[in-house]
Amino acid sequence: MTRSPAGRVAVLGAGPAGMAAALGALTAGHDAVVYERYREARPAGNILNLWPPPLKALRALGVNTTDLGAPTHSEFRNMQGKVRVDVKLDEDVEQAFGGGFIGLLRPELYERMLAAIPPGVLRFGQQVDRIEQDGRAVTLHFADGTTAEHDVLVGADGIDSLVRRTLWGDAPKREHRLHIFGGFTFDDVAGTVPNRCVLTHSRTVQGSWTSIRHKGRDGHQWWVLTSTDPDAPAPADLKAAATELAAGFPAPLPGLIAATEPENVQRWVLRDRPALRQWSKGRATLVGDAAHPTSPYAAYGAGMSIEDGYFLGVALRGVDLTDLAVVRQALQSYEDPRKPHTAKQVQMAYVLGKVFHHAPAPLRPVRDFVFDHTSFLQRMAGDSNPREINEQLALIEG
Repeated sequence: MTRSPAGRVAVLGAGPAGMAAALGALTAGHDAVVYERYREARPAGNILNLWPPPLKALRALGVNTTDLGAPTHSEFRNMQGKVRVDVKLDEDVEQAFGGGFIGLLRPELYERMLAAIPPGVLRFGQQVDRIEQDGRAVTLHFADGTTAEHDVLVGADGIDSLVRRTLWGDAPKREHRLHIFGGFTFDDVAGTVPNRCVLTHSRTVQGSWTSIRHKGRDGHQWWVLTSTDPDAPAPADLKAAATELAAGFPAPLPGLIAATEPENVQRWVLRDRPALRQWSKGRATLVGDAAHPTSPYAAYGAGMSIEDGYFLGVALRGVDLTDLAVVRQALQSYEDPRKPHTAKQVQMAYVLGKVFHHAPAPLRPVRDFVFDHTSFLQRMAGDSNPREINEQLALIEG
């Protein structure tokens, strides 16, 4: 049998990480197949923010990003409206992307990425139960008894990744003991400002809102976040729970929640996993939440997943995927620059959650005094984010 000069790349999972990995492999000149256990690519949530680097990566992967989301200027404030953090981007980044946070809804991102994937790449209803690999290939064993062989396997199958577990064993998740309620509305609400993202903190709750653009419509998304017992049942009425948490917050947050239809309110319990020292083994590697599960507190999980797919594709350019030694080298060159960046973002999200929501009650006034009267939080969040954005943008071609 004559082998195609293109390598055979399998991707498990059809979320943003999996679709980006497939597009990266295709752009690198290889064949790609995405195996998804569900019958369709299902957005895991509704609200979403992207940073400029994943937008640039999407463009490089052939995804149409025209009019995708609302670019926003981001600020952290206290309950009295005092600005604690002003995220100021470089002028050239502002001109290219319009802002540091791009507010949109997940379904439109999925639609844009799906439209860029050629027919036949996505295969739905494919449940992989077991994975084996040797020097020649990776073999996937499906629930229906069939198998498939590929040269490279990419685990894009989320925080409970089968690929991660197969490569590195199981490990407990790290509970943040936080939960978030989020939703969106296209109604006009008093107090909103176009192209703005405002994160406001009380002593124990973060209440935030962001401009969004979805399929040509301008609106706003919002979220409220506080501590919880991760084993406790979800509130019966999510909108009522969010309304209670937002009581006392300045406009427009309470009005945005009031204007949101109950079916457009969702809740997540925040958790992640400690960083892996190694992502790749043999012919298999990890992307997205399979590699670095990220709390929504970072607002960067989907973005880093997209970047992973792009950088994996770059690493696979011109690589003979039948040669195990060459594959190992390529996968290592993909993960080595990504691990410090992603680990930093994951840990920053965890630490910020601790600082804002788990500080002992007697220390909260001291914490807030420091945030209100020093540049500590500006340096920690406002100055570091633009640096990270610039560094990642410089690594992405185009």
